[in-house]
Amino acid sequence: MDYPLDIDLDWFNELSEYPLLIAGPCSAESEEQMLRTAEYLVETKKVSVFRAGLWKPRTRPGSFEGVGAKGLPWLKKVKQETGIKIMTELARADHLDSILEAGVDMIWIGARTTTNPFAIEEIASRLKEVDIPVFVKNPLHPDMGLWLGALERINKAGVRKLAAIHRGFYPFEKSDLRHIPKWEIPIDLMIRCPGLPLVCDPSHIAGLKDIVPGIAQRAMDLHMDGLMIEVHPEPEVALSDAQQQLNFESYTTLLDNLVLRSNTFKQGEIQDLLTQYRNQIDSVDAQIFELLAQRMDLVDKIGGYKRDHKVAILQLERWTEVLRTRTAMAVQLGIGDKFIKKILDLIHQESIRIQSKH
Repeated sequence: MDYPLDIDLDWFNELSEYPLLIAGPCSAESEEQMLRTAEYLVETKKVSVFRAGLWKPRTRPGSFEGVGAKGLPWLKKVKQETGIKIMTELARADHLDSILEAGVDMIWIGARTTTNPFAIEEIASRLKEVDIPVFVKNPLHPDMGLWLGALERINKAGVRKLAAIHRGFYPFEKSDLRHIPKWEIPIDLMIRCPGLPLVCDPSHIAGLKDIVPGIAQRAMDLHMDGLMIEVHPEPEVALSDAQQQLNFESYTTLLDNLVLRSNTFKQGEIQDLLTQYRNQIDSVDAQIFELLAQRMDLVDKIGGYKRDHKVAILQLERWTEVLRTRTAMAVQLGIGDKFIKKILDLIHQESIRIQSKH
């Protein structure tokens, strides 16, 4: 299902050539730090927007929560001295007036705010009649409804210069990453909201500077519209998120090594070969669905038999055996065990649902 957002894309297309590059420190710490970073970024010609957080929502008191409005003059000076567009997080609705007075060009709404529909509604109300681009980060948890709801509320307030930021989700399971990317969710957003610009924040997904380039490349491989990367003159002494911020050299290296892929195909031999492969995929998919239909028909018959003979639907020993043998088969065929277990779990859930109808 498409979500018909009323979006103006001209502003985004005018910002830069593909991809849009947003960079700057996690937090504004001093005027000197801000200017030093901005001057470097502008000199590289590998940035379109300078970012810096002023209000930093933290889980525990005592952590660095940003310099607040004190940093707005620093942002303004960055814009005046370098000419670059500036961006910061709108953490609360009552910050908007001071942000606009400082000449901030665009804002982003953080993951914690996106999680709260009441906060989003309050911000949306304040954004009415305000002509400023708004980027909306995904919520902390993988809830597509919250992300879409925030985008819709802001759009309905009259904000047409709208974009989304994928910054990953809270990891419930053990992970080397700070936040789990769950790429299927931003892909789903692109499908549901065609035309909505989508930027990836590899810094927050990675959590560690050495992992940032790989996440950035994956985002480009999926043809996301841009990157938001945290850059600091001296990350080791940064007051927030020190481990995930790149120094100047690392930022340049990342962009120099970034591979950009076309979203379209050239006519000729490559296109013909891809068409052949896709036709084969279509045929295989049809066979898979036919076999699934046959399997579910058998499941339905088993459900009727269990009903007639008063046999419990869930047969744990049988399911354990199926899981073990099918996973072994899949691994022998070169299919990952985690992948096949997800598929088997879905098939089992549907089988339980079908048998429960009896």
